[in-house]
This record gives sequence, structure tokens and C-alpha cells, in this order.
Amino acid sequence: MPLQVSDYNWQQTKTAVFISVPLRGVCVRDVDVFCTENYLKVNFSPFLFEVFLYAPIDDENSKAKIGNDTIVFTLYKKEVAMWETLSVSGVDKEMMQRIREKSILQAQERAKEAAEAKAAARREDQKYALNVMMKIEEEERKKIEDMKENERLKATKELEAWKECQRKAEEQKGIQREEKFCEQGKQIEEERNKLKHKSLTRIAASRNLATKGRNSENIFLEKLKEDSIPAPRSVGSIKINFTPRVFPTALRESQVAEEEEWLHKQAEARRALNTDIPELSDLKEEEKNPEWLKDKGNKLFAKENYLAAINAYNLAIRLNNKIPLLYLNRAACHLKLKNLHKAIEDSSKALELLTPPVADNANGRMKAYIRRGTAFCQLELYIEGLQDYEAALKIDPSNKIVQNDAEKIRKIIQGTELKS
Repeated sequence: MPLQVSDYNWQQTKTAVFISVPLRGVCVRDVDVFCTENYLKVNFSPFLFEVFLYAPIDDENSKAKIGNDTIVFTLYKKEVAMWETLSVSGVDKEMMQRIREKSILQAQERAKEAAEAKAAARREDQKYALNVMMKIEEEERKKIEDMKENERLKATKELEAWKECQRKAEEQKGIQREEKFCEQGKQIEEERNKLKHKSLTRIAASRNLATKGRNSENIFLEKLKEDSIPAPRSVGSIKINFTPRVFPTALRESQVAEEEEWLHKQAEARRALNTDIPELSDLKEEEKNPEWLKDKGNKLFAKENYLAAINAYNLAIRLNNKIPLLYLNRAACHLKLKNLHKAIEDSSKALELLTPPVADNANGRMKAYIRRGTAFCQLELYIEGLQDYEAALKIDPSNKIVQNDAEKIRKIIQGTELKS
């Protein structure tokens, strides 16, 4: 049974009521205050201060201050008037209980309304933040698209300028060839004139010697025939010896069949040229060469012009889609541009073409695993990334850089598991 506090003080004005309640040495943390417009309660065990107010108050703006073992209430009246007493008189236990229950219900409804208002405000804030983020992302996307378009236009201009230089160089070469042909024609004409003059001289000499007799004429004619008719070619055969291919693996670990299959695939890939594309008809012969386009893309990549390099690799792949280095180099460009899903696709296609696994394509397979693993890690798919790095380490176990990167990925995976 709590002890009722009776030694409190109160004062009033027409607009406010001031109540001072002693706390009797109770810690501030143990004080429980409950206030509504008609009811005020302070519970600090084993004491209880309870008052049923004479008139309604503005409980939202009213204040309570605790200090010096005293709690001071400043209660603002809803109506400007002087109260006859602090507590309403003639209240029995049943009425007190009704007032308490009504006050609790009012407090619960007010708390519910406040929670709903807070939730609505939070939803509005989230909606506003989402709209702002969408607007920022749209601006970023537009900026990236503009940058891509500018890069494409720049690459197109560079390609057009390069084509113009090539055309002028071809024209210059054509002029030089024509001049060379003219000079050769003149030399041939001069040789013909000399031979014609020599043959006429011989005919004249033979006519002068005709009077010396039949025998001398026959001898001269035989000599003339011997001089003019070359000797027949000698018959023979030419032997060709091919250098045998030396495979890098030891005989006990021989991969001759796999390496022969790999060489056969490479030869077929070089022959698999698709020149039936209509829009490629206006290109020059060297522009239809996948190797030439690959070298062009490599130069553009070295200049950090990744979009133009991708265009070069795209054209080379359309001409010949069996060369794994084209997909491997395009994957590197996509990594630089953060096109991570495309980098994974190109690396996987390169690994598909780099089969069967032999020593000759080990370097390409390791690069493909590393680039695909890097793309997985940037997508926060660390387990898939670690698998590709471990596959690269199986190809070159002594590579310190790949070892260090794989160890970092393992630590990230372990940290993620601990957090989860």
C-alpha cells in the first residue's frame, strides 16, 4: 500500500498552477509521472502523489522540473480563471477510478495518434528521399549516357580521320605504283628496241656471208640457232623437311593429343572469317581483318579510350567469333567501364574457346579467370570470385599477386559470415 504525500505546496495565477512535491530522497530515475488534462500522478515508491484537478489543463504544454529532492509542476489552465481548490471536491472512490481509467484511455489514444503521425511522417520522409535518389540516379544515368555518346562520336571522328589518312596513303601508293609501272614499261621498250636492232644486224651479216658458199651458210645458221635457242632445263626433285614440333610438357605428362586439338582449333578459327555482313561492304581490306582490328583495339585500350576499343573488338568478333583473345580483351574494357555482367559473359566465352586446357593457352585461361573473379567480387559475389581466383592459382601457383588477392577475398568472406 503506497503512502500518500500530503506535504506539497501549490500556487496559482489566472493562467497557470504551480505545484511543488518533495521527493524524500528518492532517485530521479525511480520517479514515474503521469499527467492528463484532469489527472496528475507522481509515483516514487513507496510514496504516491495523486490529485484530481479542479479544472482541465493543457497537458501538452505543461512542464515538470526535478531537482534538489523536489519536483515542480507548471500546469497551464485551459480557461483563464482562479481555482477555488487544487483538487475537485466530493469525489468518491468509484468516480476516482473512472477518472483514472478515462485518463489512461486518453493517454493511450494520444500515444497511438502520435505513433501514427510519426509513422506517416517517416513514410513521407522515405518517399521524399526515394524521389530525390531517383532524381539523382536519373541525372547520373543521363550524364553517363551523354559521356558514352560523346565518346562514341569522338571514336567515330577518330575512325573517320584514320580512314581518310589511309585513303590518302593508298592514293599516294597508287601514284607511286603507276610511276613505277611507267618506268618499267620504258625499260622494257628500250630492251625490245635493243633486241630488234641486234636481230637486224645479225640478219644483215648473214646476207653478206651468203656468197661464201652453202657450207659456210649452214655453219652460220647452226651457230645462230645455238645462240638464239636456250638449252633445255634439267629435271630434278626438291626435298622439303619440316621441323618437328617440340611440346613443352614432359613425355610422362604428354598432352600431345590435346595440343594437336588446340592447334587444329586455332587453325580453324583463323579460317572462320565472316565477310558476308552487308554493312561491312564499304570497309577496306585491312579493316576486315580481325587481327588488325584487335591491334587497333589494343592501342585504343592503352590510350584509355575504352568505348572505342570495345567498338573495334565488336567488329572483329562479328568478322570472326572463334578468337578467344577478342572476348578476353573486351572483358578488360568492360571491367574498366564497370559493365560487370558483360565482363563476366566475355570472360566465360573466352574460357569456353580456350579448350582443351594446354600449356599454350594457360596464360589466356588465367587472365579470363582473374577478370571474371574480379567482376564477381565487385558485384559482392565473393564466393564465386574466390573460386575463379583459385582456378587461376591452379594454373600458376607461384603468382604472388593472385595469392594475395585470393587471401583478401577469403578474409572478406570470413568477416561476412561472422557478421551474419
